[in-house]
Amino acid sequence: MIPYMTEPLDIVLPASLLPGDGRFGCGPSKVRKDQIDALSAVSGTYLGTSHRQATVKDVVGEVREGMRQFFSLPEGYEVLLGNGGTTCFWEAATFGLIERKSQHLSFGEFSSKFASSAKAAPFLEDPEVIKAEPGSRPQAVANAEVDLYALTHNETSTGVAMHIARPEGSTGLVAVDATSGAGGLRVDPTEFDCYYFAPQKCFASDGGLWLALCSPAAVERIERIAASERYIPAFLDLKIALDNSRLNQTYNTPALATIFLLNEQLRWMNDQGGLEWAAGRCDRSAEILYSWAEASDFARPFVELEQDRSHVVATIDFDDAIDAAVVAKVLRANGIVDTEPYRKLGRNQLRIAMFPAVDPDDIATLCGAINHVVGALQS
Repeated sequence: MIPYMTEPLDIVLPASLLPGDGRFGCGPSKVRKDQIDALSAVSGTYLGTSHRQATVKDVVGEVREGMRQFFSLPEGYEVLLGNGGTTCFWEAATFGLIERKSQHLSFGEFSSKFASSAKAAPFLEDPEVIKAEPGSRPQAVANAEVDLYALTHNETSTGVAMHIARPEGSTGLVAVDATSGAGGLRVDPTEFDCYYFAPQKCFASDGGLWLALCSPAAVERIERIAASERYIPAFLDLKIALDNSRLNQTYNTPALATIFLLNEQLRWMNDQGGLEWAAGRCDRSAEILYSWAEASDFARPFVELEQDRSHVVATIDFDDAIDAAVVAKVLRANGIVDTEPYRKLGRNQLRIAMFPAVDPDDIATLCGAINHVVGALQS
């Protein structure tokens, strides 16, 4: 690194380069003020009430119906929810969705974790794992021995996204980890059997909850495994989650604020035009950010292939002469937060969320702010 001529934390951004909202984190993500205001308005009648009564169950019902509308789910698809987030769902799916053998696409920190759970399960055969280096992605391959294909819509750690499609010639279920992609990337529900995610990304809520959009084939698999002799802990039992979801509730007490904020974000996106509107908004942010990086003399997109670049999580590499960590510190000191890279990737880069709640105009302002910081560091 070239020594900086200016003390980094002395750099003050002009008002014109301050975004309307300085939150660009990849999770927990920006929560819109309107969501918080709506929660505050019902705080005396909703928070602190029983999750087994209509006050909360009606909101859960709205979430389930809103998801059906947002994703245009075909007849027979069901919306399940439970506590614990996506990490919990990997374990639940290991117990309740894989019959014998699974295939996993591994191309980053998070896409590898479901494979690890399946490999550790003593009642399953070793999974087939197809790997690709961070910044790229592998392809699923049909295998007659595989009864579940585990795909990842968006690898949050690297900013790689993939088109979701059933492997040609496959007969197994397709389960998709969509935690950072659901709500911001287009998907055809006929191409998956289980599309699962947590709400702290595109759905602008808090973590600790998982949702799963399940096809009739996935529901049948859940019910059949639950009726077998396989031991399944109650907290990880997808049949229990299914039964409770049909009653618009969770097996154990959920975080009521999380459900409410999720529902407000879902309402907002449905009112604006649903998934196509939300994905289009992310497209605009991605076009702004990647075009800036490609035109820059000190930055470039980490993901080489344009078709693999995520439109919800961007990873931007910096020239070795510029310390991206210092740029992130200066931005943070000016109220622009959570642009740091994923820690385990270990690259000289920024990672920037482009979820639907993030205004594309703020992305454009952020690009100008980064240019200003880099220029100040070099002057």
